[in-house]
Amino acid sequence: MVNKDDPTLMFTNAGMNQFKDYFLGNKKPVHNRVADTQKCLRVSGKHNDLEEVGLDTYHHTMFEMLGNWSFGDYFKKEAIAWAWELLTEVYALPKDRLYVTVFGGDKGDNLDVDQEAYDFWKVIVDEDRILYGSKKDNFWEMGDTGPCGPCSEIHIDLRPEEEVKKIQGKELVNNDHPQVVEIWNLVFMEFNRQASGELKYLPAKHVDTGMGFERLCMAIQKKSSNYDTDVFTPLIEHVADKAKVTYGQNEQTDIAIRVISDHVRAIAFAVADGQLPSNTGAGYVIRRILRRAVRYGFTFLDFKSPFIYELVPILSSQFGEVFPELKSQQDFIAKVIEQEEASFLRTLENGLKKLDGVKEQMKGSGEKVIEGKLAFDLYDTYGFPLDLTSLIARENGFTVDVESFNTEMQKQKSRSKADAAKETGDWHVVGDQDNIEFVGYEKLISEAQVVKYRTIKQKGKEVYQVVLNKTPFYAESGGQVGDQGYLEANGEKVTVLDTKKENDLIVHFIDKLPANLEAPFKAVVNEKKRKQTMNNHSATHLLHAALRKVLGEHVEQKGSLVNEKVLRFDFSHFQKMSEEEIARVGQIVNEKIRENITLDEKRNIPIEEAKKMGAMALFGEKYGDFVRVITFDPGYSVELCGGTHVSATGAIGFFKIVSESSIAAGVRRIEAITGEAAENFINSQLQLIDEVREMLKNPKDLKTAVASLLDQKNKLEKEIEGIHAGQAQNLKKELLGKVKEANGARVIIEKIKLPAGDALKTLSFELRNEVENLFLVLAADIDGKPQVAVAIADDLVRSKDLHAGNIVRELAKEIQGGGGGQPFFATAGGKDINGLDNVLEKAKTII
Repeated sequence: MVNKDDPTLMFTNAGMNQFKDYFLGNKKPVHNRVADTQKCLRVSGKHNDLEEVGLDTYHHTMFEMLGNWSFGDYFKKEAIAWAWELLTEVYALPKDRLYVTVFGGDKGDNLDVDQEAYDFWKVIVDEDRILYGSKKDNFWEMGDTGPCGPCSEIHIDLRPEEEVKKIQGKELVNNDHPQVVEIWNLVFMEFNRQASGELKYLPAKHVDTGMGFERLCMAIQKKSSNYDTDVFTPLIEHVADKAKVTYGQNEQTDIAIRVISDHVRAIAFAVADGQLPSNTGAGYVIRRILRRAVRYGFTFLDFKSPFIYELVPILSSQFGEVFPELKSQQDFIAKVIEQEEASFLRTLENGLKKLDGVKEQMKGSGEKVIEGKLAFDLYDTYGFPLDLTSLIARENGFTVDVESFNTEMQKQKSRSKADAAKETGDWHVVGDQDNIEFVGYEKLISEAQVVKYRTIKQKGKEVYQVVLNKTPFYAESGGQVGDQGYLEANGEKVTVLDTKKENDLIVHFIDKLPANLEAPFKAVVNEKKRKQTMNNHSATHLLHAALRKVLGEHVEQKGSLVNEKVLRFDFSHFQKMSEEEIARVGQIVNEKIRENITLDEKRNIPIEEAKKMGAMALFGEKYGDFVRVITFDPGYSVELCGGTHVSATGAIGFFKIVSESSIAAGVRRIEAITGEAAENFINSQLQLIDEVREMLKNPKDLKTAVASLLDQKNKLEKEIEGIHAGQAQNLKKELLGKVKEANGARVIIEKIKLPAGDALKTLSFELRNEVENLFLVLAADIDGKPQVAVAIADDLVRSKDLHAGNIVRELAKEIQGGGGGQPFFATAGGKDINGLDNVLEKAKTII
């Protein structure tokens, strides 16, 4: 479900994603016929169903796509006949409730009606059940570019008999009726959509079929909604029971229950697949799905504490046998969700407090409409949907400026589209693509030919890419960065800036296109960078094993970054590591380095055999039937890995952990350095100690000398605090002698100097407590920076309808600043110290 090595997709959104290279002819399939189930997520990009989920009864974020595939083998005739046979004879779905659609042609792409599919269908289906569909409904495209083709959909009418008699099902096909739905889509992959929009024929014709498992269950179980099937009912029953409501009796609570029951599946499977919630990219999408579920539970089911994580064991019991990663990571997934929920519920609470402040301010000013920009800020920062803000507003006699909210939303979408915009280019083939080979485990230099190239535009800049028939360049994968180096032919050098995987292609990013693309090239990897990267990668394996030894077997890798400068390792652990644990881990790794353990590398090992060897899989990585196993001592570190490694651990030199921190719920991060970088780090620390020792006149005991210095500092700070407190008390006495009567209030409006901002707040509260009916404005010079404090007695707030927050915002304009606060006390800061006199004059005008 979490997509790897395809820059055009964030998540797997269709069953065909992993087979794209077969369609494009980049890779030969092991089998020409395949059947599978694929977890899919449609919450970003072209296929985004998120906002419909829960509101209707047939859209989902995560769903299983069942499919059968032909890679250049059978085509339309067989796919159509077998689909009908499976649905009507094996699954026994009623023929009189099924309708089929075929592509009706498109003038824009100069495509004719798919008469061939129509003719195959009419042999087995009455022609009044065959409908023509538009390009939107009957021409399948994964995205803006890539494999595509006409399709033939099979729809089922699940309405009650009395409704069927009133209106024929064919009138409702593709009209968003919740019980007349597409159940299976037969896609005939014939074309490749170019970046220019042009359609070109693929090297061979293929079949890609997609049938939603959840909808199939609905049809077989004779239900009127996906949510009424046993796929969802265990989740729905648990949520309804916890909320003390009955599903099916209230539209708002029903929607909330559906949202939660759907979203927890997407979140749990994404985490199990390697994607943790975060603030960017795919992680942000998962976090947004989770927050949408929390919001619905918070708003409509009165869930004020974490609850979604309780559903993980139910999911595990339902799907654990089919998707074992869900069961093996059950506790980790639940913990991640629980902590994410707790964090967002605190954010929601902060948003409510902000909204309370807005309500108070509006009541003071008499305003009745909440600005759309403010409503959008509540949505964007605190996760408040517009309907929640509108609901709270109505309860308090306000409305929301929906039009300006929508304007802000559109601005954000435009920004997101601009950020995500990625112009692509088409590949130009110049050589044989059938035998592309990676030789980088053995060689750093090899002869190579360009087999295809392209120029793409990213953020307005041209980027050049080539694919070689033989390459020593390692492509970024499994956390290890891609190689750099150069290509050389006929005296011309082309710099290789980076190497990445695109599906199963090794793509080299170069600084320019060679003059002669058909020339034989020498491909040369940057040896120093590769060796330093290998040091860090092998050290990562040693670190993983050491962490499991020190912290326990629950430690699993949750992500990594390995380059020539540093290694970063993310792992499952639910508390901060102690200094002793960190030291012990570092000690073990360095012991293994000094043992100079020889690398034992085995390639093309059957994955079941590798598992019997005890090989650990990397989090979120996908493995085929045959794998590569990296071993540093069979009793210590055995892992599945495709990266590059040192031949013996002694090459790493030295290992040093430089930081340990939390990056997500239940996930810690270690950053470490090795070899030359570690040596430089140790030397710089020793040099720093020498410099400190010299600054302190070379004491015999450096630690005691520093402790003595800190002790002196603390004593002096306490003395200064005492002096400041005495000054504040003297200033308070002085201000108490300047109280004046004005307009029914006792007034202090003065300009003062204070050493610290917290002293201003303390002084204001002390004066407010000692002077009845006080209206106080202090224009303060705080170490050369202007601050304003406003304090008002409770009686004045009520009787005069005064609000310190509103007043301080007005006064702050005079010092080029801003601020706010509560009705009885507020502060502001600014930039212009010369404006403090104007603050005093404006304050006198106000009172």
